[in-house]
Amino acid sequence: MKAETVEQDVMMSPVEGASAVGCGCGVRDAGDNDDRKALGVDPDIKDRNLKRLRRIEGQVRGLQRMVEEDRYCADILTQISSVHEALRAVGRELMRNHLKHCASSAIRSGESDAEAMYDELIEMMYRHSR
Repeated sequence: MKAETVEQDVMMSPVEGASAVGCGCGVRDAGDNDDRKALGVDPDIKDRNLKRLRRIEGQVRGLQRMVEEDRYCADILTQISSVHEALRAVGRELMRNHLKHCASSAIRSGESDAEAMYDELIEMMYRHSR
């Protein structure tokens, strides 16, 4: 099993516990008060992201098989590193998209939204830098 390269331009999902901000990622679904939805998701980007995540899912299934087959530990750990890197790359692109679209919009919209977005960004950076 070889490591897959994760492409760019992934859409952002909301951060648990962060303040709700008036951005595309923070729009609430009318049917569910706790479910925030992204607005204006590019269908091509969404399709690429789903393909990437399916590829990662396949890598994880491969890891399960390796463990079931008692494969050499170092080989399994190498594949785990590949999955970690693929997920980190997705996370970087999620952050990039959020900064480019949602955060910049919220920051420009006014002091209250800007302050809430700053708090959300600090929380996201803290959670994702571990």
